Amino acid sequence: MKKLSTYIFLLLASTYVHAQDETGYRTPPKAMSDLLLAKPTPTAGIDSKAEWMLLSERNPYPSVEELARPEVRIAGLRINPNNYSLSRQTFVNNFTLKNIKTGKTFPITGLPAPLFAGGVSWSPDEHKIIFTQTNAKTVDLYMIDVLTHKATKINKHSLNTILGTGITWVDNNTVLYRAALKPAALAPAKPLMPKGPTIQQSLGKAAPSPTYEDLIKSPHDESLFEFYATSQLTRNKGGVETPIGKPTIYSSITVSPDKQFMLMRTIRKPFSYLVTVGGFPSTVAITDMTGKVAKVMATLPSSEGTPSGADNTQNVPRGFDWRDDEPATITWSQPLDSGVIKKKMDFHDAVYSLNSPFKGEPKELFKTPYRFRGITWGTPTLALVSDGLRSKQTNRTSVFNPSTGKLETLIERSTTDSYNNPGTPVLVKNKYGRSVIHTTDGGTKLLMNNTVGASKAGDLPFLAKFDLSTKKNDIIWRASEGHYEMVVDVLDPDKLIVLTRRESQTEVPNYFIKDLKAPGNDKQITSFANPYPQMEGVSVQKIFYKRKDGVDLTGDLYLPKGYNKEKDGPLPVLIWAYPREYDSAADAAQTRGSKDRFTTIGGGSPVFFVMAGYAVLNNAEMPIVAKEGKRPNDSFVEQLELNAEAAIGKLSDMGVGDKNRMAVGGHSYGAFMTANLLAHTKLFKAGLAESGAYNRTLTPFGFQNEDRTYWQEPKLYFDMSPFSYADKIKTPLLLIHGDADDNSGTFPINSERLFAAVKGLGGTVRFVYLPYEAHGYRGKENLLHKLWEQLTWMDTYVKGAK
Repeated sequence: MKKLSTYIFLLLASTYVHAQDETGYRTPPKAMSDLLLAKPTPTAGIDSKAEWMLLSERNPYPSVEELARPEVRIAGLRINPNNYSLSRQTFVNNFTLKNIKTGKTFPITGLPAPLFAGGVSWSPDEHKIIFTQTNAKTVDLYMIDVLTHKATKINKHSLNTILGTGITWVDNNTVLYRAALKPAALAPAKPLMPKGPTIQQSLGKAAPSPTYEDLIKSPHDESLFEFYATSQLTRNKGGVETPIGKPTIYSSITVSPDKQFMLMRTIRKPFSYLVTVGGFPSTVAITDMTGKVAKVMATLPSSEGTPSGADNTQNVPRGFDWRDDEPATITWSQPLDSGVIKKKMDFHDAVYSLNSPFKGEPKELFKTPYRFRGITWGTPTLALVSDGLRSKQTNRTSVFNPSTGKLETLIERSTTDSYNNPGTPVLVKNKYGRSVIHTTDGGTKLLMNNTVGASKAGDLPFLAKFDLSTKKNDIIWRASEGHYEMVVDVLDPDKLIVLTRRESQTEVPNYFIKDLKAPGNDKQITSFANPYPQMEGVSVQKIFYKRKDGVDLTGDLYLPKGYNKEKDGPLPVLIWAYPREYDSAADAAQTRGSKDRFTTIGGGSPVFFVMAGYAVLNNAEMPIVAKEGKRPNDSFVEQLELNAEAAIGKLSDMGVGDKNRMAVGGHSYGAFMTANLLAHTKLFKAGLAESGAYNRTLTPFGFQNEDRTYWQEPKLYFDMSPFSYADKIKTPLLLIHGDADDNSGTFPINSERLFAAVKGLGGTVRFVYLPYEAHGYRGKENLLHKLWEQLTWMDTYVKGAK
């Protein structure tokens, strides 16, 4: 038997070696292919009265040929050079309308064919729906009449959606959007002879910057960005287009509650070569509805000079926004610490306001002890203020009385403490059509919706009343165990009629209308079918275990259909994970996720492998916890090993996992984890690493939640880099990377260099470059091939291991 198993293993290995010489696409077994290509469940958009539902169908996996179409990569954007849109989008391919009261479904006439829709938005009265249609050379705007179920093209000039759709309803018949100025074919051609060399310089001023991709690199890139990003703001009323102001580069446009003014942020030169468009120099101004400037609020520099550190910010005004409960009042914040959070001060930010006609001096509303994050407006005497520190994993919510200026803390908690998350306040539309806080019980309580509802028993979403006086949350409805059900919308906050989305392990998510005051009268309004019937019979359970230092861990365990551990014995295992940092061991130990959720399988899921006879531990907790007086990453590798040992030990003790046939895998930071585990332990037979960063010196100004720089902690950067220990990686490692990765920090050179190092040092490694893929993989052929690569690697080195 031993000789036979050795022969089979060598045969598999030999087959895989020959496969390296093949250049065509391969596909995994039919059971895995069918899961990937299953038609996804439609998404539902429902009006606030629960009368009409818009069902949207999508094809999430375009062909690689579609991904291969021309694109221009500049300013952190990926632009389709033929139609003034972004080149990588997931479109809606079909719409239908359903009347919820009658249950009748209506096809929508007048839809363009083929349909490539996006930017869906309901009118204020919810009688119309607009969407963009992206064509080969134009982007058009269509309007659906809900009552007649008819779609009509309403624009004459092609839209420019390079910097977002920017489509805004002014009233039920008027929308604003940005129009293209010239045919895209007139983009400036790259000269054979450049005007001169590309030059950058620094004259002694610190300008730390993250490692962004797709940046401007030359004067020609600058001219291309200016050409594609410049647009004409246009008002469309009843199909009649009127230009507003002069063409410029609009970053954002928002209309005041009273519809008399616009808040505009526009991009200006010089364009940065170090940061993306979001950090370019800009001007923030208030104009009237004709585009005439009423007030220039700020002239902001490039973000290049932002001090490094998670809570540091530029010493400039930020966060300009309209106050939702007044006709036309602008608010913003300003750092009091010059943008450096480590300065010892009682208050780090101040928040100001200015009323129309924007002629007087700004009014200081309040100051925050932490970094200001935002305001949710309610009434003239009630608003909620959020401030916090990312570096301390701390968030504070305070109640603010705009009339008196009083600011009082309601709740302060760790951002990683899910158990004590009270939820978010339920909002209603005010007389301006803006979403503001709804109060109950005579204005003494807030209605709070928590769509996660973390608890020791797992996620159980809830609706609660938060008492502003006692500062306590009283849960009035909670999902029952056996189902995962969350409140999607509160249709009537006083009568407590809500729209929920309910699912279970065996029930696909569907929508229900519930009267919380009359339980048991639920009305199901969708009946989506299970897109994965072949998954029926697969065992799913949430498992609980501890690591050696006592930290509680969890994971989602999938076992093959018909598996019997007494009869079949321990299985080969794939552990899939993503590390997260915690300042608190108690927070790290909290239960996350739910055993009662329906398994939705996307292209990045590891669950496919349960169809090939593997046990899969998905979402295996890999917490990195701060030790006393230390930061989490100071013991990163040590804690990875503790987490992995605990997971392996649990699966082995259960009798379902063969500790001698374990594989580990992950995407992005999970790939970084995988390479580290293979470099520092001998726990696994193979590793699957997708689009990771393996040399932390390539992200010298910080990475993930690490805000110390390479020059502050060079040993930390060295020790956390699996590239530093490439000579120790002898466990077979499969590296996969999209050759067009767009994520900050995960440049494809990471995989190139790690592959070269492991290969040069005699390790077993394979590197697969997926053509035209960004950080998240989308191409159908690439995804199928990825599964084939991973399954072949697993079957060779894990299932076939001695």
